[in-house]
Parts: sequence; C-alpha cells; structure tokens
Amino acid sequence: MPVGLEITLAPERLDEGPPEERACFGLFTIRAGAADLTAGLDFYISAYRPGPLVSGYHAAEWFAWNWWRLRYEPRSPAPEWWRAHKMTAIGEGYVWPNLTIFSDGVRTALLAEPSVRPDAKPFRYLGAHPCVLPSTEFEAAVDAFIPRILARLRDQCVQETNLDAMWRDVLTERADPAQARRRRLEALLGRDPDEIEDDAVDRLVADAAALGELAVEELAADRARGGDALTAAALERLAASGGTDASPRDVVQLAPGTRLPSGPDVAAWRLGAEAAQVLRAQLGLPDAPITDAKLAEIAGTQKRALARRTASQTVSFALDRDATHSRIVLRSRWPTGRRFELARLLADRIVASPPGRLHAATRAYTYRQKMQRSFAAELLSPFAAVDAMLAGDYSAEAQADVAEHFQVSERTILTLLVNHHRVEREELDEDLGAAA
Repeated sequence: MPVGLEITLAPERLDEGPPEERACFGLFTIRAGAADLTAGLDFYISAYRPGPLVSGYHAAEWFAWNWWRLRYEPRSPAPEWWRAHKMTAIGEGYVWPNLTIFSDGVRTALLAEPSVRPDAKPFRYLGAHPCVLPSTEFEAAVDAFIPRILARLRDQCVQETNLDAMWRDVLTERADPAQARRRRLEALLGRDPDEIEDDAVDRLVADAAALGELAVEELAADRARGGDALTAAALERLAASGGTDASPRDVVQLAPGTRLPSGPDVAAWRLGAEAAQVLRAQLGLPDAPITDAKLAEIAGTQKRALARRTASQTVSFALDRDATHSRIVLRSRWPTGRRFELARLLADRIVASPPGRLHAATRAYTYRQKMQRSFAAELLSPFAAVDAMLAGDYSAEAQADVAEHFQVSERTILTLLVNHHRVEREELDEDLGAAA
C-alpha cells in the first residue's frame, strides 16, 4: 500500500486570465507513495511530466466544494455522481487528470486511468495502479493543499476569493458536530451542501434517535442509488407485516478475547472474512455447507425466516424492540440471496456491533456493507474449501457447481476468487470499492 498522499503545485508563469487563476498556475501533482497519479506526456515538450500545467486554484475549489462527498460518499451508479468524484469535471479550459476519488467512509480509493485518446493533447495521462489508503490520509492531503493555495493567493496580493469563503464554511461545519452530521448525511445521499430544500435530511436526523446514527447513515448511502430512504415508521410497518420473530439475545457471539484485525489499513473484505473464519472455528463447523436450520439458529431466529420474502424492498434488516425481541425482514427473491442476507445481518451484530435498534444490509458500498458481504461469503462458502473443490479449474461451469454445493450465488464464488487473487478483477463487474 502507498505510504502517504501528497497534492502539490509548483508555481509557473501565466500571463492571462483572472488574478486567482494566474496566481495559482503551475505544475499540479498528486503522489501516493512513489506513484504519480497525475503523470503523463506533455505534447509541447514531448517529454514525461509528473503532472499537468493547470491552475491549482480550480483544483482547490473543486476539493473544497466536494469535500464532504469525497470524504464520505461511496461509489454509486447515480447519473451525476461522477461530477463530485472525477477530476475531469473541473473543466475551466484545462485537461485534468482522469482521476476518480471516492470513499467507503474508512478507506479512500483513487483510480488514475489513462487518457481515453492515445493522441490526447496537450497532455496525455498514463494512469497508475489503483490506490487505496485510509480516508484520514486523503483528508490530511487536502487539508494541507488548500491552505497552500490560499497562501499563494496572499503572496500574489490576491485577497478574498470564492475559495476562501468555501473553505471557511467547510472548516466551520467540520468543527460543529450537528452541522457535520447533516453534511455527512447529505453526502451519503449524493447531494451537494444545501442542494435541495426538503425534509429528507431532517427526517434522517430525527430517525437517528430511534434507530441509531450509524444505521441511518447506511440507509442514506443506499438512498443515493435511487428512491427514498426508508423512515423509522416505514421500517416498523415492514417489520410488523413482513418480518419474522428473532431474539438478539440468542444470536451467537464471538468468544471473549477474540481479536480481529482493525483500523483503516484493514480492507473490509479481510475483516469480514477473518471474522467468519473465527466464528466457524469457534462453532466447530466443518468446511461444509451450513444448513438453513443452523444459519437461522446462530442468527437468533427460526428457519422460516429464510422462506419469507418482503417484496419491492431494497433493504434487508433486523429491527430490535429490546434485548429479547426483534423482527427480521429479508428481501431477496432467491433462497441463496436470503441466506446471504441473513448472514450479513449476523455480521452486523457480531462484527460491526453498532449501537441502536437497526441492523441493515443495503446495496451501498460503505465499509460496513462490504464487511458484511465478505463475512457472509466466507461463512457460507469457506474459501479454503471452495479453492480445494475447484482445484485450479476456475471456469464458469466449475464455479456454478461449487455455488450450488454451498447454496450461494455464483457471484459469491466469483467475488471470493477475485479477493483471493485466483482470477482477475476485470472478470467481476464491480467497482474497486467493493473489496477495498
């Protein structure tokens, strides 16, 4: 993994344009460890450069305006998502890096791709290996870059600018817990600050008191993919009409003293997989398929929970009333999908252990959701057993046979193989953030 992230600007002369643009013109670079994410070939000098000649002022504006979304919003198929996460959206007459930046809340991915055209002018980006690093490192890099741009403006006698006002607002919001909470929710919803005047954020803030703040953030991240975020009242109705009884007290727990990998350097898939391996060993489960009855038992519910599906919902969840009463709602139309969802909810209880009444399995690519998916895959289809069964045959037909044996989807087997480097990531139609 790269060590450190640095965003720099080496000043160069520009004789035209607005004062702030001229003051901050120069060689713009983003470096992760020894990798230049902005490197390319400069047409005018026919040589390699570690970055393009652009105005750092516009880059700083983009970072400041999109700070909350870059810091907290995961990858999403929403049509306008790219504007807040891809540097080519900056425009202003410059050829910006083909660099996409997004976070799962814990780790940030920077995907530097080559220029689309091999004869791109005046700067052809070469691209670089994907970079995934703790989001705090990305935050620190931006926090260092923007003040340097502001200092450059003062050195060049350029006074109050739009960037000054935007950055002051960001710093003020970050220092105020209530404001920061609202901005995180807006970002997870895929919104710019104060973009839409409706009650969606107010409703989520109010629901956090009843459901748990972290769970509500997961619902907001799922909402960014389309539709309305489920309210506490709607979840209560779904649980009552389509749920199955469960008991949080009966959910299996990891043995006291169990140590799992932790910290932002730990990929979500690794945390989930190791937790599942520990649980299987603790329960004395062989590397064989887990029956529906056993899965329901360790999840604190009955086998009939796996037979019941609530239609037209995008979220599976467990909603607790107290320590002994809960309702579980599973949404998948397929039996393998419902098994996977129940295993994800189990992971949320024993690995994430968030405070609050709600445990949700959503479509979002937050760290918590990715951990759930990895846990479920490893619990239901242990990789060691999968790999042994395949014995080097990674064909689609062989994967389908193994998936049927473990009662999981073929996609689950493919994801395991990608995470463990048995097949190339390109074979999995999923963003890098799914396994970051």
